[in-house]
Amino acid sequence: MKTIYVVAVALIDTDGRVLLAQRPEGKSMAGMWEFPGGKIENNEAPQAALRREIKEELALDLCETCLAPLTFVEHEYEDFRLLMLLYVCRNWQGIPQSCEGQALTWKRPNEMSSLPMPPADIPLVAALRDWL
Repeated sequence: MKTIYVVAVALIDTDGRVLLAQRPEGKSMAGMWEFPGGKIENNEAPQAALRREIKEELALDLCETCLAPLTFVEHEYEDFRLLMLLYVCRNWQGIPQSCEGQALTWKRPNEMSSLPMPPADIPLVAALRDWL
């Protein structure tokens, strides 16, 4: 079974809310809410991948020193294994914009359980809630 390596970020605003993105129509798990991020390319460092993905998806600049690793999760889907690294970030440059047509919302971790999320993201919510 192939393993796909991804990186995601919990962008935390001054009110303790976290930015979530909704997977757009046409993608697998469309309509589900997730932490923004994406695949790590071959020979790419996780933080570099995260900075690239967030620039592409949200038009934000993340500085490396503002990213802190929080946790990771492994999840087996039907045809692949996912290994996702979750970082937290409280400082960034810019205002989040939907560059890929995805809906965005700010939620506190205790509000996220009411949203449909991919199975791999669900355990990350508990880790984030405990951390905050």
